[in-house]
Amino acid sequence: IEAMMVARALGEAGAGVLIEECLTGEELSFFALCDGAHAIPFGSAQDHKRVGEGDTGPNTGGMGAVSPWPGMTPELESAIMAGVIHPALAEMARRGSPFRGVLFAGLMRTADSVKLIEFNARLGDPEAQALLPRLRSDILPALLAACDGELAHFDLRWDEDASVAVVLAARGYPEAPRRGGAISGLERAAAQPGVRVFQAGTERDAEGRLTAAGGRVLTVCAMGDSVASARQAAYAGVDAIAFPDGFCRRDIGDRHRE
Repeated sequence: IEAMMVARALGEAGAGVLIEECLTGEELSFFALCDGAHAIPFGSAQDHKRVGEGDTGPNTGGMGAVSPWPGMTPELESAIMAGVIHPALAEMARRGSPFRGVLFAGLMRTADSVKLIEFNARLGDPEAQALLPRLRSDILPALLAACDGELAHFDLRWDEDASVAVVLAARGYPEAPRRGGAISGLERAAAQPGVRVFQAGTERDAEGRLTAAGGRVLTVCAMGDSVASARQAAYAGVDAIAFPDGFCRRDIGDRHRE
């Protein structure tokens, strides 16, 4: 509050604050693919927002993710669709703005219910990097069906394995990320079993070397038959990368290790 209202970190946007009910529980991200009138589940994930291990430090765009959210069940998925997604979709249609695309519900699983925190009209980052490798269906027909209003009888197939995504960020992130740091070893990382490396804030310097060009620089992802095995593979990929001016959280998925 001091940073927003006294230091004016957000300018006029921080001139006022809204105090809401304090909720205790686990945050999760739930996605639905919508065609304006119908919606189908599009997976779940859990983001790790804080910059430091143990969920410490300032918020970021996301330092890692696990998919699916380990607490997800078919019953809970149905309840979220019925209690959150379908009512929102119906209300947008009633107002003359039918929604087509990915609807992202940020939720809090409390002791007795699921509370809606926010909506976004996109996939999350890094949730998408953890979620999409689990999709076994061709995504293009699903997206076309969403555009054409034909999702009523559409079905998607998902891998039951867990997926873990770990973000490598430039030192100083999120306040003042250090640009220009050299990066190598992406081929070694991608050669690890089941590992994928996604580039984000990267660029080539005048000599053609890969360098950091932003705050969140790389996302290293891996799948496994459990969160524990997926995170072990993901961190093996992380450790194969040389990025002296970078850092990552070492506890992504820790709370759900079997």
